[in-house]
Amino acid sequence: MSDTRFLDWPFFEPHHRQLARELDAWAGETQARLAAEHDAHDADALTRAWVRALGEGGWLRYSAVDPDHPERALDVRSLCLIRDTLARHHGLADFAFAMQGLGTGAVSLFGSPAQREVLRQSRAGQAITAFALTEPQSGSDVANSTMTARLEGDHYVLDGEKTWISNGGIADGYTVFARTGEGPSAKGLSAFWVSADASGLSVAERLETIAPHPLARLAFRQCRVPVSARIGEPGAGFRIAMSVLDVFRSTVAAAALGFARRALDETVDRVHTRRIAGQPLAELQMVQGHIADMALSVDAAALLVYRAAWTKDQGAERVSREAAMAKLFATEEAQKVIDMAVQLHGGDGVRSGTVVEHLYRDIRALRIYEGASDVQRVVIARHALTHT
Repeated sequence: MSDTRFLDWPFFEPHHRQLARELDAWAGETQARLAAEHDAHDADALTRAWVRALGEGGWLRYSAVDPDHPERALDVRSLCLIRDTLARHHGLADFAFAMQGLGTGAVSLFGSPAQREVLRQSRAGQAITAFALTEPQSGSDVANSTMTARLEGDHYVLDGEKTWISNGGIADGYTVFARTGEGPSAKGLSAFWVSADASGLSVAERLETIAPHPLARLAFRQCRVPVSARIGEPGAGFRIAMSVLDVFRSTVAAAALGFARRALDETVDRVHTRRIAGQPLAELQMVQGHIADMALSVDAAALLVYRAAWTKDQGAERVSREAAMAKLFATEEAQKVIDMAVQLHGGDGVRSGTVVEHLYRDIRALRIYEGASDVQRVVIARHALTHT
């Protein structure tokens, strides 16, 4: 396990420390097993395998509320510790866990008792879930979503497209946001739980990225869902989406932190064993300076991540500012840490299949999804301009 001294910080309780240590041991064993059983290039199969394993291991119970005790809030520190730990072991392990939480986040926070029944399967790893918010013309600009949901009797008819949907094509159900027209812009959106086998829903395109993940563009053509599929009140979709992101945005930062920790670990090992001019790289002052910068970035990011998580767990209604700071800093700094890891690995750093090469591809998307870095800057600036 990486340097665990951060677990002694006052953000955590004893059960968090135990969680981190037990998960680290489990993830190491499971990663080795799944690597032997699955083709590393088959992202669909490997994601499914990780979801099953995480469910069987009991870790997905942290990803969504217990349907028998919906009053118990999600523990954001646990969510962050899990993503931090899983990301150190394997990018798809983190992805599989994160999407189970994000995909059911609206149901956890706003779902009816009947809707929360889906959480039993998702928490057990028996159903894969997804969060369908982004559209071709509106990524971070959620208020300008154009997908529609027209009320016809006791059904809504959904028309439009969603794109860059994680778990698209393999999910059993989607949280979908569409315009129901109760008001202009953000005021006219509603949220729905849509089964993957709903009539009128199809996978229009599978999307390939530099770090293989299950991604797709979804088409909704006269897709009929019952009124009971609506999550929360009509017109509450934007608030629901922002509430979900308010919880899970900090966890994106935690995943970036996990990637950065692994890059630092790999680099420390490298500079101790790689020699130049008869001495280990670790003895060169320039290399020591780079290692110091990497360690500083990791600890500073961890402080922001776990401050945001702790603040939410203390009962703060919103942590938009804290989560935006954590995501912006952690993802940007992780990119720098991993880039330096590649540099200090030399030619091996760009060899396909090495750990740091995987990290280099894995980290890039985190600066874009769930609000790109410049969107986080806007959020932070608005808070600063309003409250200072």
